Amino acid sequence: MKHDIEIKTADGTARAAVIKPENRAATVEGVVMYMDAFGPRQALYDMGRRIADAGHIVLVPDLYYRSGPYEPFNAKTAFSDESTKTKLRSMMQATTQELTARDGAAFIDALEAAGATGPIAVVGYCMGGARALTAAARYPDRVKAAASFHGGNLASDADDSPHRLADKIKARVYVGVAGVDNSFPPEQSARLAEALRSGGVDHTIENYVGMAHGWAVADHSVYNEQGSERHFKRLLTLLEEAL
Repeated sequence: MKHDIEIKTADGTARAAVIKPENRAATVEGVVMYMDAFGPRQALYDMGRRIADAGHIVLVPDLYYRSGPYEPFNAKTAFSDESTKTKLRSMMQATTQELTARDGAAFIDALEAAGATGPIAVVGYCMGGARALTAAARYPDRVKAAASFHGGNLASDADDSPHRLADKIKARVYVGVAGVDNSFPPEQSARLAEALRSGGVDHTIENYVGMAHGWAVADHSVYNEQGSERHFKRLLTLLEEAL
């Protein structure tokens, strides 16, 4: 079942959805789903339901809450329409890695209030991928698994690139890479792999050949059903083994 909640953070109030298993006994395992650029919407809630039905309490928070009220963006057209592209890029830039990382404590508290008092995982899509890895580094004593799917800029030259935090991660990490992705080119993949290896992180980086950036999310124009099913298999296996 899905419940809409409000989460008090250091900077305001974030909307979020809590999704619990429907046909399973009570669980104490929690998952924070870090959204892609287009905001919380039905496509993400459906993915959260799939994760919840595997036996987890899922939290889907709105990372853009500091920008004020807005409607979810259309994933198929948001970057092709000039007006929405400008607004979306502005909101993305305003939602920094550091701000999202700081929100992580409130997100974990919200999961605990929903009953997830046990181990926690984080998973992110597109821009959320980097935030998931950063959360694993910021909250290593709580986060036991972290996954990124078609995440961008995971090992960039930026000061807040998550690869710089690899030595702080205790979680098991899975990174699903789009076969062709300008936001995460092969040189970044190699840099991330080296950082995780040097940091002693139990990790897997897998290349989804032929998949484009956004393939796992059903309302993306590049959605690929076979690739998405593969991503669910990898994610649910990670959660089963690490939590």
